Amino acid sequence: MLLNFISLPFIGEIPLSNGLLVVFLLCLLAVVGFEFVNGFHDTANAVATVIYTKALKPVYAIPWSGLFNFLGVALGGITVAMGILKLVPLNELMALPVAVGACMVLAILLASIVWNLGTWYLGIPCSSSHTLIGAMIGAGLAFRWYYGGSGVNWEKAEEIGLSLILSPILGFGAAALLMYFLIHVLKSTALFHIPHGEDDRPPLLIRALLITTCTLVSFFHGSNDGQKGVGLLMLILIAFMPAKFAIDHAVSDDKILAALNQTELVIKHHTASPTELQKIGEAIAVAKRQLPDKSKNAFKFRRQVQTIKHEIDVIAKADQRKISEADLDILHKESDKLNAVTDFAPIWAIALISLSLGIGTMIGWKRIVVTIGEKIGNEHLNYAQGASAEIVAASTIGLSTAFGLPVSTTHVLSSGIAGAMVASGGKGNLNNNTLKNIAIAWLLTLPVAIILAILLFMLFHLFI
Repeated sequence: MLLNFISLPFIGEIPLSNGLLVVFLLCLLAVVGFEFVNGFHDTANAVATVIYTKALKPVYAIPWSGLFNFLGVALGGITVAMGILKLVPLNELMALPVAVGACMVLAILLASIVWNLGTWYLGIPCSSSHTLIGAMIGAGLAFRWYYGGSGVNWEKAEEIGLSLILSPILGFGAAALLMYFLIHVLKSTALFHIPHGEDDRPPLLIRALLITTCTLVSFFHGSNDGQKGVGLLMLILIAFMPAKFAIDHAVSDDKILAALNQTELVIKHHTASPTELQKIGEAIAVAKRQLPDKSKNAFKFRRQVQTIKHEIDVIAKADQRKISEADLDILHKESDKLNAVTDFAPIWAIALISLSLGIGTMIGWKRIVVTIGEKIGNEHLNYAQGASAEIVAASTIGLSTAFGLPVSTTHVLSSGIAGAMVASGGKGNLNNNTLKNIAIAWLLTLPVAIILAILLFMLFHLFI
């Protein structure tokens, strides 16, 4: 097939046929679109409380939140991004024609965008994270039907799913407890004031608290949700150009060889079963043979490094009484060094997603903000309710990011506001119609995203 080479300043030369080059650019546009929609769909949660408590006017709150979403992506690392990547069968995908990867990427992105735009139009706070995970599961299932293999990493899906299910429960409970504390222990009447009119603004200290919590939620939203966009972008790059992006070529051969040698030295003294020793020994031997030519066979070298990391985890967890703490620490350190070879994202990719999320935050925010601020409860948000929900949301999202788990900002904050409302006035303080619509959307998100992704993969597969 005649290849067409185009040079982009942030990627370099792209060896793709004319048709695949168009699809590649469409995929880039789609991932930017997904993160843009994510910006005004999810980030509205962060600004709802400061706007409805009159702590900040929208003209200031929206750019402020957009800035800290940008910084959250830029400074938040890539742990969550790599967790997202592990949901799909990347190794199998890299061994197949590029067009198959294009089918998967487009199915995931378009399914996510369609559902996010639909729920945004209806003003329903719905999780972009749930949508994305559902779309990835659907595309993975369709891939398995056509090509076999693992399809979906169910162990990772279960871990992510548990995080997404537990986070809103934690948000509701923690916000309710914090609200009870403010009502019955702190007893500051100023905290429970409901603002009326444009000039009814909170006292300086309360205003500072509300702005601080909004800032933290925005930053942690960027560091968690923004990373999902980075993961999607890396999926595109690896699917279309595995030789260039399957591994980080910036990691020197000397560093990789040193990590392999140190791992090999430790396992020789490990009293695990012969089978375990044989597996890790063979994997290291193959990686050493591949190392000089890793640039030519990047996806094979990536697979071998992942095998070594997996075997290190198996040995480390099998029976820790058979290995000293010192040796165990060495194994974990060497595993982290090998992680740098496969788990990475170029600076330009992080910057692109940061910019998309930041700009998206500033556009289209109002529909979701109105629902959060006015319709979850039967009364206007007071200062304490807004602060309680934001503090809990920022804490939950920040901890989830630290552990590399994707979590839904929408679910955590919406549940937090509901918990604060219940603590203030019981179940009767909630708007049942709004909660019913949100609950239906939450329940439908996963199956709808799965079905949409399956159908889109099948449709795109017809054109391969």
